[in-house]
Amino acid sequence: MLTKTLSHTLHRCPRARVSCKSRRLGTATRVLEGKPNGSPASSEASSELSTFRRPPAFQLTQSPNPTWRTGQGLAEEAVGAAEWEQQGEAGWKTWALDGVQPKDIYPLLTSAIVPRPIALVSSLSSDGVPNLAPFSYFSMVSHDPPLLSVSFSLSPRRPKDTRENILATKEFTVNIISEPFVEAANSTAVEAASEADEWAVSGLTRLDSVDVKPPCVRESAVSFECELYHAHDITPPASSTVTQTLVLGLIKRVHARSAVMSADGRTVDAGRLRAVSRLGGKVYARIGEGFELPRPSWKAIREELKNSGVN
Repeated sequence: MLTKTLSHTLHRCPRARVSCKSRRLGTATRVLEGKPNGSPASSEASSELSTFRRPPAFQLTQSPNPTWRTGQGLAEEAVGAAEWEQQGEAGWKTWALDGVQPKDIYPLLTSAIVPRPIALVSSLSSDGVPNLAPFSYFSMVSHDPPLLSVSFSLSPRRPKDTRENILATKEFTVNIISEPFVEAANSTAVEAASEADEWAVSGLTRLDSVDVKPPCVRESAVSFECELYHAHDITPPASSTVTQTLVLGLIKRVHARSAVMSADGRTVDAGRLRAVSRLGGKVYARIGEGFELPRPSWKAIREELKNSGVN
């Protein structure tokens, strides 16, 4: 019944109707044609890299150590275990972060906490000015209620347009970024004037949402229509300066292309979605292989411990 209901909802949802605003993009996009994508330096560096390959055939493999047993820890037979153990003997580097500048903390954390999904957030100002920007400080929070989070780093130079829009209008959409349009999505990260149109810069297409005013991104295979659930300003210890704002969005409606749905009709197929994630620096990643790990059963683990003589 759930599969039939979801399928019925997807077919009824007016996702195929392009917002009348998107028709303005034709002229704006043509103005950008012929301009180099990035600086000469970045173009030169790109020419030294291998050409982006066709989407890999996503496949499930065995886990690194399918024979792992309870209490075994890092087992010798695990793929890469010996090298991993040897690398650990080289020692550690440690940071006491209360003595490190934020500009130095940023590259450390963003390169260590990986991979991070990227949200392409669409919002409107209180005057109806559209904004589109990518954020890798983004995650799922819960399914009951259905919540996601987006975190905004604040600059003393100027306010973050997306943050200001969400706080003012209480609405936004989150759109998953996939490989075929990652460069277009990345172009919206430009620090332009607040009146600039990132939709025109990127050439991406607006689609009318159903429950909120900000549009979805037509090129995105999965989009979430959200209402502001909670916003929390964050300050460093012993400071009253707000440096970050955490926003929780209540997901009111989910849109997913039929082509990226799994056979069960309830889940999204990661190989078909081809979502892009953020690593450290300017590096992004794609999905290649995966493996399944079943949730452990305490009954089975307790029996193993008993048989091994461990209390």
